[in-house]
Amino acid sequence: MNIHGLQKLTLVDFPGKTAAIIFSGSCNFRCPFCHNATLVLDPTSQPYYPEEEILEFLKKRRNMLDGVVFTGGEPMLQNDLIPFAAKVKELGYSIKLDTNGSFPDKLKAIIDAKVVDYVAMDVKNSLEKYPITIGIPNFDTAPILESIALLKEGRVDYEFRTTVVKELHEKKDFESIGKLLTNSKNYFLQSFVDSKDIIGTCLTPPTLEELQIYLNCLKSYITNVSIRDR
Repeated sequence: MNIHGLQKLTLVDFPGKTAAIIFSGSCNFRCPFCHNATLVLDPTSQPYYPEEEILEFLKKRRNMLDGVVFTGGEPMLQNDLIPFAAKVKELGYSIKLDTNGSFPDKLKAIIDAKVVDYVAMDVKNSLEKYPITIGIPNFDTAPILESIALLKEGRVDYEFRTTVVKELHEKKDFESIGKLLTNSKNYFLQSFVDSKDIIGTCLTPPTLEELQIYLNCLKSYITNVSIRDR
């Protein structure tokens, strides 16, 4: 795998588990609020971690960690994600996958392979505003709809989440998202945070009052919806 980052411990990224995070390079989206811009735009400028090094680290941490998070970038761009995830799973770890949902066939394949225990899919915005939100003009949202439908089947534990940016989101967007995700298991709102390594410029987080307004309108469609601290 094209691995360009390793966080050795997180207590918040995998619900209910202590975990390590593996960062893959590259992404097919160009979200202006992306907080890993260098990893997306110039992954080769970041340190490279051979698979063997990652596996050796995980072998040593089996008594300290419960899970491993695959994130990016977009992990689904890695053609060897499934075999590498299988190696991690064989070490006894639970696996969480972070994805933008644009590869439903690959998502189905990794679920069918039974190497993932939890999927977190970003729902970037209302379908109408997807192109501007992900920085891809004329983006076809059909794959997003397929991935949402696949996860809602409940074959794997999952959550949907939206990073909220004042310049990109408004109440009517969350009305649309709520309808799209009706009867979903878990949905989280998380405020944009400027990591100082973002793709866009002049972006700001929503106020807590704005987040609460969005949360309240979503509750009409999704039972378990909440605001998550990042």
